[in-house]
Amino acid sequence: MLRNFRVLSLIGFLGCAGAMAFALWLEHAQGLEPCPMCVFQRIAMIATGVIFLLAAVHGPTGVGRRVYGALALISAGAGAGIAGRHVWLQNLPEDQIPACGPTLDFLVDALPLWEVLTTVLRGDGNCAVIDWTWMGFSLPQLTLAGFLALMAWSLLTIALTLRPDDSF
Repeated sequence: MLRNFRVLSLIGFLGCAGAMAFALWLEHAQGLEPCPMCVFQRIAMIATGVIFLLAAVHGPTGVGRRVYGALALISAGAGAGIAGRHVWLQNLPEDQIPACGPTLDFLVDALPLWEVLTTVLRGDGNCAVIDWTWMGFSLPQLTLAGFLALMAWSLLTIALTLRPDDSF
């Protein structure tokens, strides 16, 4: 079963769906409003989940498995980069934390897409606030760990399902 590409991809999708369900629970049931960096991490999680789901439905062989694995690795890597930046902002000394910026809605309405991306990824004081922890880990730290696990899972999905006769 652990050599079945579709099953492994489905497990990757379920991991992403679970992470998103938890994020939505925190937002809607616990009242935690996501900062702009959190929204970008959600986008990366959804993209990774969609790639895993497409891989599970398609069930490719050979090169197709590598393509889906690479796409999942890239989207999870982007999410890990954003989450890593978020963790870095949260660990800055208080006097080095950037000032709070406008909301994501305002940025999207007022700026071109590239400027929205660079502004959000630069981070602001809103992103440095730690609203929630579990066992001493902030939400961005847990999200970073989740993205790193998804990156490893995408590589494992490829490695476990390649047969010696699969050609590149």
